[in-house]
Amino acid sequence: MIFCSECFNDSEISSIIRTLEKHGKCPICGKADSFLYNTEKDNQLLNIFNDLISIYTPASLLPNDFPRSDLRMLKDELQTNWYIFNGKLKSNQVYNILVSLSVDMYSDNSSLFDSPVGVSEKYDLDYLNLNSILRDNQWDDFVNALKYDNRFHTDYINLDILRKFCNRIRKPYRKDTVFFRSRISLETGFAKQDMGTPQGKFITDGRANSAGISRLYLANDVDTAIREVRAGAFDYVSIGSFRLLKDIIIVDLKMINKISPFDGQGDCLQYYVNKEHLNKINSEMGKTLRRSDSPLDYLPTQYLTDFINSISINDGDKTKYSGIEYKSTMNLNGYNLAVFDPKLFECTSVMTYKIDELSYKTSEM
Repeated sequence: MIFCSECFNDSEISSIIRTLEKHGKCPICGKADSFLYNTEKDNQLLNIFNDLISIYTPASLLPNDFPRSDLRMLKDELQTNWYIFNGKLKSNQVYNILVSLSVDMYSDNSSLFDSPVGVSEKYDLDYLNLNSILRDNQWDDFVNALKYDNRFHTDYINLDILRKFCNRIRKPYRKDTVFFRSRISLETGFAKQDMGTPQGKFITDGRANSAGISRLYLANDVDTAIREVRAGAFDYVSIGSFRLLKDIIIVDLKMINKISPFDGQGDCLQYYVNKEHLNKINSEMGKTLRRSDSPLDYLPTQYLTDFINSISINDGDKTKYSGIEYKSTMNLNGYNLAVFDPKLFECTSVMTYKIDELSYKTSEM
């Protein structure tokens, strides 16, 4: 069977197919002059797909008390839960690709492909306690423990597993990269030296910092910086351009629920039992908080941020991550960077803008 790199969302799979440097029109998605993979001639995807498929068990072999609601067809599971395939592909196309990639596995156990499947370890408490970020707890259990039980030390989260996933989404930035920071100002605007972070008692709770802890919040572009400050109509906003002073590595939390199971840095089963938690972390980092919300609502993301600030980039290495990146709550096309050491950036220039008008979009509650 022949398909192309455009048939997949997964970056690792697409990259493998592109390295084969075989061009042509894809008979599956119709993409012209795409990178092609031929299952009759190429075998680079064989083992990695078999490793993923092997974590599943046909419904007939699962325990009787396994929740029926967790059973799905394999083709649907890999399409909607793992986001491996291009969303434009039809269900039967995904099925045909899977079978062509795993001919021997299909021959030995066709029920994996032709009947509902599940993962028994999702409900194995011993396995979860060793391999799940939240052990056998739920996100709300973790949040309530931070709010009302123990704010700094909790057994509700498995930090060793969280560290492994953070290390899979590291992202480098080179010296001289520019980000932006905004402040509501007077018409005269702020000077460069006034565009940095507050100090001491003036530092309030934020998404990535507790009160009193200084973090430099930056945005990837001017539009996102303006939106993040939540200026009103006719306000003046000063936008500072901040230049990175040295190479750094950050944790890109925008990607925490988009990790490829094929990146070679972890096992598929462990990833599977953590997918729900990774989705929740991504959601919490991008959650819109109102000015009236309690500072306690920041505790989960503050906890995660402080932990990332404490871990080393490599085992035995004293080098730490320099910050976290997360999607903007105010601009769907933008993202933010929270820098642990504000001295890593310098403000090089400031422009002041007037907000002429606002556009509101509503949704029925």
